[in-house]
Amino acid sequence: MTSTVIAGRRTSIGAQRNPASQEAILKAAADILREMGLSGFSIEAVARRAHAGKPTIYRWWSSRAALLLDVYHDQKHVEPVPDTGTIESDLFAFVTALFDYWRDSEAGSIFRFVLAEAQSDATTSAALRTYMAERIDQTAELVRRATRRGEISADADPELTIELLAGFAWSRLLTGRLDMEPQRLHQLIRQMVWGLKSHGNWGGDR
Repeated sequence: MTSTVIAGRRTSIGAQRNPASQEAILKAAADILREMGLSGFSIEAVARRAHAGKPTIYRWWSSRAALLLDVYHDQKHVEPVPDTGTIESDLFAFVTALFDYWRDSEAGSIFRFVLAEAQSDATTSAALRTYMAERIDQTAELVRRATRRGEISADADPELTIELLAGFAWSRLLTGRLDMEPQRLHQLIRQMVWGLKSHGNWGGDR
């Protein structure tokens, strides 16, 4: 089914969401997470709380994890494209805010659950791929902007750069190492940016 993005949230063409019902469902889902945690979160519980039918929820969200991803995104207060003046400080600000969000709220637990669920459930895996493609494309503007400013090589791939950084962030989340010393994070990002400044043969043999 074809999908598009409206106000930062996916919606399926041919299954247009009713805004009031959508907000009621998302609020019910967020309330259940806050009150009962992941162990009490289910489509059935959300449907009861929102006074909505399960078929309606499944028509708009393909799985429990897909709904969790939208709740996660709704609560996410991380600037995806900070503009501090340099790519090094932009990336540092982005990762620091992301780690704080994961550590200081239920968000880290939610995202860990989705990552785990995606390993054995095809619908969750598809929802995660779609979500990450959107987020990577959005945050890749950091790299595009640095290229326009002449900070890094024009050959640097924006999406691959952010996917590399996302892989590092996921590793820290999954292994409970979000309390990273700022100087170590600065070092990591400085090394990454140093590589992006290279003007060598990016695509050829070494």
